[in-house]
Amino acid sequence: MAVGIAPTTSENSANYNGRITWFVVLSSMVAATGGIIFGYDIGISGGVISMEPFLKRFFPEVYTKMTQVAEISNYCKFDSQLLTAFTSSLYIAGLFASFLASPVTRTFGRRPSILIGGIAFLIGSALGGAASNIYMLILGRVMLGVGVGFANQSVPLYLSEMAPPKYRGSFNIAFQFCVGIGVLSASLLNYGVQKIKGGWGWRISLAMAAVPATFLTVGALFLPETANSLIQHGNDHQKAKQILQRVRGTTDVQAELDDLIKASDNSKAVKQPFKQIIKRKYRPQLVMSVVIPFFQQVTGINVISFYAPILFQTIGLGASASLMSAVVTGLVGTSATLLALLIVDRVGRRAMFSFGGIQMFVSQMLIGVIMAVKLGDQGVLSKGYGLLVLVLICIYVAGFSLSWGPLGWLVPSEIFPLEIRSAAQSITVAVGLIFTFIIAQTFLAMLCHLKSGIFFFFGVWVAIMTGFVYFFLPETRNLPIESMEKIWRDHWFWKRYVCDEQDYEKGDT
Repeated sequence: MAVGIAPTTSENSANYNGRITWFVVLSSMVAATGGIIFGYDIGISGGVISMEPFLKRFFPEVYTKMTQVAEISNYCKFDSQLLTAFTSSLYIAGLFASFLASPVTRTFGRRPSILIGGIAFLIGSALGGAASNIYMLILGRVMLGVGVGFANQSVPLYLSEMAPPKYRGSFNIAFQFCVGIGVLSASLLNYGVQKIKGGWGWRISLAMAAVPATFLTVGALFLPETANSLIQHGNDHQKAKQILQRVRGTTDVQAELDDLIKASDNSKAVKQPFKQIIKRKYRPQLVMSVVIPFFQQVTGINVISFYAPILFQTIGLGASASLMSAVVTGLVGTSATLLALLIVDRVGRRAMFSFGGIQMFVSQMLIGVIMAVKLGDQGVLSKGYGLLVLVLICIYVAGFSLSWGPLGWLVPSEIFPLEIRSAAQSITVAVGLIFTFIIAQTFLAMLCHLKSGIFFFFGVWVAIMTGFVYFFLPETRNLPIESMEKIWRDHWFWKRYVCDEQDYEKGDT
């Protein structure tokens, strides 16, 4: 039996006309800027909290442990709940904002959610850059979290709905590519401002999020709404047809428009999408909306994204070398995401998940062994072993950026029927933010208690998720987004849950 395999082409996709136009490319570039801000906010915190002037001002106890307590474990120098609250407050705020963003996205469209996200990013960056106390600092992170909640709800949907079915994977991965650019930009900026005289370089780091936020906010004013959204909340078929003609570069878009109208009619019969999604016929989508973002967070990538400079200081690198190492890993991640963008619609989602999972597992196991054997509690890695750990971390980051990084956003955004799409995307974003918050809030304590075992902990999860994808995730490459239900009906496991239309009419739950 062919496990987990579904057709990778569709008769419907052949009936859709169109090509990649500059109109859709530019619109998607503006929307994907939300990814740059998300990545920037992830990457900036780890570098900022490794800067001595920042620690002295806001977290003096951590600074004392780092500089004056010689006997403390390598793994426990940065263990502080207040310090992790600074990082994780963004994600708990994003969690609540994502549920508010769902009805906004469904009722008013994707563009208003993107605009709200951009405005929240602007407020958050201003508060962070001007912070004079810990309360102002964390409030700024909370506002950034509101922006994350709205942007992560709307941007992946926008990209999936604007893209031609044949190239949907590449367009959607542009979001993750922008996240990588944001992380890399944050690392470069942190490295550049760390030695500014007067010790106020951290203000520049926190405030510079306003640059992409301004681009996103202004750009959102001029973004076209997607045809899917116009039909769903406005029932304006003529305007939707005009948008389709512009983004597809052809006047013959009737086949795609008819499918969108049909999907919209089905969605309008659903008054409470959060109740609808728990029905039996949506069981595969509900499971994926929870499992995929959960797995994405327990890959351990946040060990690198949030705390890369701290992690590199743990293995014995100085502050400057740690920040430069974070730049290197950011560059590797961005390059690998660009490769993913180029090959995802040729290679397919499942193959990339599998290859990246194996790459991450092997590198994590090796890092754990080296740190257990060669570093210990109060030792220092030799230059050779420190370089080897850096190389292995780069291999791990490349594996994530080829698989769970971009595909963790792409697959959920393309598998949901229109009638439950906003609700399901909210669940996806919320689950991702819940576990991002949990890991961000507990990582420094986990590092202190598990020590090198933390890499084995995440490595086991990577093995589990790679097996799950192989057995339970069908291939979605080249399928029109409104014809995605076919993959579940053809899947060896999920077909037992997905009923025929006759069963739907019986109200099967």
